[in-house]
Amino acid sequence: MYTRVFRFAPSPNGYLHLGHAYSALLNDDMAREVGGRLLLRIEDIDLARCRPEYEAAIYDDLAWLGISWQRRVRRQSEHFDDYEAALAKLEAQGVIYPSFESRSEIDALVAERDRHGPWPRDPDGVPLYPGRGRKVTRAERERRRRAGEPFALRLAMDAAVARTGVLTWTESGAGPQGQTGLVVAAPQMWGDVVLARKEVPASYHLAVAIDDALQGVSDVVRGQDLFWSTSVHRLLQALLGLPEPVYHHHRLIVDAQGRKLSKSTQAKSLRELRAAGATAADIRRMVGLGR
Repeated sequence: MYTRVFRFAPSPNGYLHLGHAYSALLNDDMAREVGGRLLLRIEDIDLARCRPEYEAAIYDDLAWLGISWQRRVRRQSEHFDDYEAALAKLEAQGVIYPSFESRSEIDALVAERDRHGPWPRDPDGVPLYPGRGRKVTRAERERRRRAGEPFALRLAMDAAVARTGVLTWTESGAGPQGQTGLVVAAPQMWGDVVLARKEVPASYHLAVAIDDALQGVSDVVRGQDLFWSTSVHRLLQALLGLPEPVYHHHRLIVDAQGRKLSKSTQAKSLRELRAAGATAADIRRMVGLGR
């Protein structure tokens, strides 16, 4: 009998807030409704920012909310080999390349191009890669990597799209403009995205595609801010021969200014709300899930 698999995948770089609570509770509710399984994944690739105390707090907060998950928890930092194997497959297909510009050099290139008209940005507002990494010869790339120069491994977007053709995904939630049903992927809007760096074995895009496949995730339930990221994930799934989940992008919990709650804007944590007397039932009501 087919069992649907959901997942909640926080990063332990701060305490969970109401936005996390909504996503975790919604995943749990949807899994229970269909007799499915809920997995927990700890997205701790960024070793410089992730902390054991935040990971411990994730387990504590979720248990307090009444959420249970299947053991064993997947921690990304324990699976770097999986990401390296995927990169090797992409390299064999000729769809990734290293770029050696620093962030400040890229900023300067964007500023130069902006003088001739607005340089295109991705859905997150980040300028598309303007550098010349793809024009560097193979011999020069190898020389610079052997010399230990910092680099980013980028997806050669046009070559990748040429290999896969047009892709779609099934959306059971809704996008920022109400997109639902069968959605046509548009990975080109992201340009030559970074898939890894010399010091970081995988970007979010690569890691999430690999993790969802290896964990057998059938239903990806996450915020609308990641709606168009699905275009890149579908492209990577197609290139690597990975299964395609059903996606459900949910509304975001926002603050009084209409901004998405985040750790960077000092959104009040669940631990703070709990210390102030809030109950798990209060949290459900605060995020609009009732009961």
